[in-house]
Amino acid sequence: MALPMKKIRINEVKHVIPYKINPKKSPGYDLITGKILKELSQKGLRAITQICNAILQTEYFSCQWKVGQIIIIVNPGKHSNDIASYCPISLLPILSKILEMMLLQRLIPVTDESKLIPSHQFGFRRERRTIKQAHRLVYTINNDLESKRYCLAAFIDTSQAFDKVWHTGLLYKLKRAFPHY
Repeated sequence: MALPMKKIRINEVKHVIPYKINPKKSPGYDLITGKILKELSQKGLRAITQICNAILQTEYFSCQWKVGQIIIIVNPGKHSNDIASYCPISLLPILSKILEMMLLQRLIPVTDESKLIPSHQFGFRRERRTIKQAHRLVYTINNDLESKRYCLAAFIDTSQAFDKVWHTGLLYKLKRAFPHY
């Protein structure tokens, strides 16, 4: 049993839109831009808040908010006749991004509190930059060398890692680790 998820407040929506949404980014298929959202009235902000809370309450995420418009861009300096030179970009509706950001604010404390993500994992984590990981690595190597111990490191770069994830297992772990909502 878990407590219900904390309701989204209008002040959170007010904070996310101007500080986290870039008005210059391309919109999704719905053509709603960050600039439009920044100019919303209090009534419009309240409507977005109610929609987000309804999604949390009903535990139903609209399929239309999952539709992404795919744009293919050639990587700079690459040959256009090589398929690996292209980078697909998925433009999602901006309202789904707003909800995602507010959900993330609720999920990060759960992952930190239950230590779901190892402390040495830095990817996509707040206040854990590549430079900090590099400093940690140099410190560890230096420590081992000064203590006359062996130091071993393995560096793995898995291309398209998420595509290779065992999704059934990932969903099982998420359901086991997080409250049902």
